[in-house]
Amino acid sequence: MAQRALILVEGHNGIGLLYVKAAQRLGLHPITLSADPARYDYLAAERREVIRIDTDNLDSLIRECSRLHATYDIAGITGFSGEDESACVTAGKLCRHFELPGPNPPSIERCCDKFSQRQLLTEAGVPVPAYRVAANAREVESAAAQIGLPVILKPAEGSGSVGVRLCRTADELAEHATRLLGGQRISESPPRILVEEFAQGPYYCAEIMGDEVIGIYAGEFGPQPHFVFREFTLPAQLTKDEHKRIADVSLSCLRALGLNWGPTNIEFRWTKHGPIVIEVNPRLGGAPGPQLIQLAYGIDQITEHIKLVIGDESNLRRRRSHTAAARFLVPDRDGTLDWIRGDNQAAAVSGVSEVKWYIEPKTPIVRKGDYRDWIGYVIATSPSLSQTEAILQRAVDLIDCSITPFPALGE
Repeated sequence: MAQRALILVEGHNGIGLLYVKAAQRLGLHPITLSADPARYDYLAAERREVIRIDTDNLDSLIRECSRLHATYDIAGITGFSGEDESACVTAGKLCRHFELPGPNPPSIERCCDKFSQRQLLTEAGVPVPAYRVAANAREVESAAAQIGLPVILKPAEGSGSVGVRLCRTADELAEHATRLLGGQRISESPPRILVEEFAQGPYYCAEIMGDEVIGIYAGEFGPQPHFVFREFTLPAQLTKDEHKRIADVSLSCLRALGLNWGPTNIEFRWTKHGPIVIEVNPRLGGAPGPQLIQLAYGIDQITEHIKLVIGDESNLRRRRSHTAAARFLVPDRDGTLDWIRGDNQAAAVSGVSEVKWYIEPKTPIVRKGDYRDWIGYVIATSPSLSQTEAILQRAVDLIDCSITPFPALGE
């Protein structure tokens, strides 16, 4: 009997290894198809099966999967997102071709275009910030004048807060528009900028599988004008009514966008008008979201997602009720990371589940104002919020690192 295989289109440095290990626990052989396998450290470190291939070429992927089918029983296909959701779309198309369970590719594509997503949500009556789309500096200026400063400027495609910035003044608006229009391309298509009202209020994120809201966590950002996460807490401290309102709006988003299969991640701001949808991501949230869900509720999102991918029934029943939180380690300057200390002591603190570093000493650090600024994180859990916060703070206080600024020009 042929071995059952799980095809992974591209990888993910945050949760890719978790998918590989979950697949193996389910008796599956994970095979990664990637245009650049070197991007994903865990593939080489774990000696996983990897095939280098152009993952933007659907025909090539179909031929490769057909070739693999001669050796393996392909049980399912799924994809990851990096700075865009293109691999998720491609995986969905492969599922359709091979008649395997998967998301609806047009629905994923509509979500990938933030302007189209906004239009569909608006037509369905889902609350979103005021918005305009712009293709040049003049249109950006006009859109901002109609909405009123401050506004958020972001690429119409992309993820991880790449290129997202709060613009408070006309000068900041012109500067960031020039940057986005001048080469920070997320794709090969002509650049388009989404100009949005700055929806102010606490940040929440709903994690969904199918049409079931698994959990809602709260997030905190670092200093503006960027939106770099500093901390996540699950569950968010919401009243029953607030939780229901976010859950109800989440399900409205799914209906509006045709998302009724697999994982979805929906971001909100709670404004004076209630929950406002900032973005709908047609995928599982990145690390450490899945880890928090498992620690707080005992639900392994990744395993349950793979079950759906291979046609099995998922089980989203909560097995515990704890509080889990993650603190991101973010540098306060550019430079070279000299050394890291205290991570082993932090990991040994009772209640700490993980201390993760993304970089090693002697690595140059150049902050970009998005998720790529994270150099690590600490996760803690306990039965209560106050205890979890105390554990997390104690662990973070034990960690130290040294960053030597880059020499000034001419030195």
